[in-house]
Amino acid sequence: MKVSKEKAAQNRTALVETAARLFRERGIDGVGVAEIGKAAGLTHGALYAHFPSKEALAAEALAHGLQISHERMTTPHDGHLPSLSELLDSYLSEEKRDDVANGCAMAASASEVGRQDETISARYSEGFELMAAVFEKHLAAHKVKGDHRQKAVAIASALIGAIATSRAVLKAQPELANEILRAARRAAGEIAGEKS
Repeated sequence: MKVSKEKAAQNRTALVETAARLFRERGIDGVGVAEIGKAAGLTHGALYAHFPSKEALAAEALAHGLQISHERMTTPHDGHLPSLSELLDSYLSEEKRDDVANGCAMAASASEVGRQDETISARYSEGFELMAAVFEKHLAAHKVKGDHRQKAVAIASALIGAIATSRAVLKAQPELANEILRAARRAAGEIAGEKS
């Protein structure tokens, strides 16, 4: 039975969104194609009709998650774009740390992407560049002294690392997990020129 173009597009979207969520929750290597297909309401054969490999799906799923994160950072809320301070507060919140399935794809996959193929690394790199560019734009707009690019890269790295590390220690030491978020927020604010 032939699937319409519209249904094929819906199936592809379901696969990408489902894979993005599952990869954030359990990692790229922690979930198989049969499980992704089933969770999307499709067979793993349907997955291969859309993607030549799991790696190709992972690259698109990562790009999808990174685009959502970028939109969160650049879409107006209550009539204004989020300030740098609001972005830092939101990203480094306990709520965002604890919501792995809907959180930042970069923090969820930071340690794993280095073990994947170049296509996946390229998507991650593109997402990192987008994130750093948002911070760089804020720093330039507020005339923060120093090299805006360097500071933006440091902020993005600090945020991603803080979420990943906070998640890693949360079960064993919840207070340390929260301390990591607070320390990273303070340090990112200092880099951004916030007054204490």
